[in-house]
Amino acid sequence: MDFSWLTNLVGPGNESLASTLVLYSFVIAAGVYLGKLKVAGVSLGVTFVLFVGILMGHFGYVVNSEVLKFVREFGLILFIFSIGLQVGPGFFSSFKKGGMLLNGLAVLGIVLNVVIVLAIFYIENAPMEALVGIMSGAVTNTPGLAAAQQTVGTPDAINTMAMGYAAAYPLGVCGIIGAMFLIKAVFKVNTQDEIKAIEDEYASNHAAPNMETIQVTNPLIEGKTMRELHDIIQCDFVVSRLLSAATGEITIPVSTTEVHSGDKLFVVISQDDTARFESVVGPEVEMDWDEATPSQVVSRRIVITKTEYNGVALGSLRLHQAYKLNATRVNRAGVDLLAAASLRLQMGDRITVVGDLNDINRLAARLGNSIKRLNEPNLITIFVGIMLGIIVGSINVGFGMKLGLAGGPLVVAILLSRFGYKFKLVTYTSSSASLLMRELGICLFLASVGISSGAGFAETVFNSTGMWWVIWGFMITFIPLIIVGCIARGVYKINMLTIMGLFSGGYTDPPALAYAGGSTGSDAPAVAYSTVYPLTMFLRVVAAQGLVLAFL
Repeated sequence: MDFSWLTNLVGPGNESLASTLVLYSFVIAAGVYLGKLKVAGVSLGVTFVLFVGILMGHFGYVVNSEVLKFVREFGLILFIFSIGLQVGPGFFSSFKKGGMLLNGLAVLGIVLNVVIVLAIFYIENAPMEALVGIMSGAVTNTPGLAAAQQTVGTPDAINTMAMGYAAAYPLGVCGIIGAMFLIKAVFKVNTQDEIKAIEDEYASNHAAPNMETIQVTNPLIEGKTMRELHDIIQCDFVVSRLLSAATGEITIPVSTTEVHSGDKLFVVISQDDTARFESVVGPEVEMDWDEATPSQVVSRRIVITKTEYNGVALGSLRLHQAYKLNATRVNRAGVDLLAAASLRLQMGDRITVVGDLNDINRLAARLGNSIKRLNEPNLITIFVGIMLGIIVGSINVGFGMKLGLAGGPLVVAILLSRFGYKFKLVTYTSSSASLLMRELGICLFLASVGISSGAGFAETVFNSTGMWWVIWGFMITFIPLIIVGCIARGVYKINMLTIMGLFSGGYTDPPALAYAGGSTGSDAPAVAYSTVYPLTMFLRVVAAQGLVLAFL
């Protein structure tokens, strides 16, 4: 039987579409499988796809250059865009609370990278085109390499940069992860303690609203309406039910409902405002509202699944007037938020309302309340965002430099996740869909980089010049990370998970971020990554082009 067709399909050197698909499938499947194997309790995760790609490239497996470039860049865009959508809502608040410090540390790392490159250039008299490629590989920054290659123009310099990049890139990834291990060892960091500290800090900053019963005792608010109470106390609260002292009836108060001495109010309010509310209205008392509330008054959660309510203020639903309902809180991504009238709703929000079951059902029909609808991917937002991201990444931001195909989509994804509702774009994505897009993107990117680097990797590394390139690359990778890590942990006491994200984002390294997220099971590294990535990406491109313009 003739098996030549099989040899042609899976053999090296074939650039046909079928062979390319088989190669990518094998590299990704083998890399993901091997990445799950643990050595000393540690696994590299999807990062192993890179090394399988290098091995296959070394044995002569190739991909058409245009196809490889497309798959590599598209995979990177998918990965970065999904990261931006995921961490975008917390990006701006994170920047206010610690972003200046994190970006400052990331900039310090870039400066140290450049200082080491210049030291090697003057001490070893090494060619700058090789050093720029080595630096780009050492900090795993493909856009910087591409920008430098476009700036220098000559074929020999372009090839030299590419070889330097290939020599430094693998140890660049390992160096970042190794620096994480070393900082953890030096400061005796327990990962579980760091995860708990992150969770405790998040819980304190996103504390669930208090729900308590307050009895009206202050004679100064006798006869005041709910609207007047808001003006007096000046904080966000919701009174979901009111027990009248005069009639003994339980009602659902509206803005015109008056309060009287002895009335009991079931209040939903933030913990920070509880003391202020009690000082004005009265003390907290014990009461079982479930037993006292008439059977026709119930509490239900309604899920927003209709796109027309994405970005709509809660107050505009007119729950009191149109439905005789009270909204007490809104659950978003597992976090309870106070149901303030000014709160902008998002797809997937779950509103807790109190009132008659028939009225609740009417509101549910209006808002959607269909879990099935949430499982449908919002492809329009994804591809509109990618399109806008590529446009933004192609804009000349000064001196001939651009954010590139990674920086542009990330910036746009962050902005869309925060302000997309203003343009009627739904950014809600289920966790499983987001994870699939992220993992698929990073695997395509790593496989492409590995296959393209593998062909000349052994020849470049296993000689005296190549070995020095590898050593210099490791120095450029490792030394700045250790300095920045010691300052971050030793001086500023930054959480280790945040430092891992700082390392990954400061070196614009998706594989390191994938390792950080996979090894900790937390989104904290992704938040730090997203905080420093935009500025870092810009400065990495500036640094690579600046060195080329200054020394070539």
